[in-house]
Amino acid sequence: MMAGLIALRPGVDWTATGGLFDWALEYLIARLSDREAADRLQEVVDNNLGSVWFNEFPAQTQHEIAELLRGGLVAAAEQELPDGEHKPAALRHLRDLVDLTQEA
Repeated sequence: MMAGLIALRPGVDWTATGGLFDWALEYLIARLSDREAADRLQEVVDNNLGSVWFNEFPAQTQHEIAELLRGGLVAAAEQELPDGEHKPAALRHLRDLVDLTQEA
């Protein structure tokens, strides 16, 4: 399975399996008010581009992304990801992404 990379800002990035990467982006796509940014994220998912740089978005969108990740990413994953032996590790990895937003 392909890996995905989210670059939050220069020198700070998060990598995940392709499935978890896509899930995290789809979480944002459904919630972002910046529809142009959401369309760009959808393009990344649809074309299996495997990486996205959040710092390419306007500052307000970067702030919204961080708030969305902090405000519900892990809770949504707890509800939406299938139960199984890999779920606890996936949740920990998503928490790592949220933690990286705290450092911004």
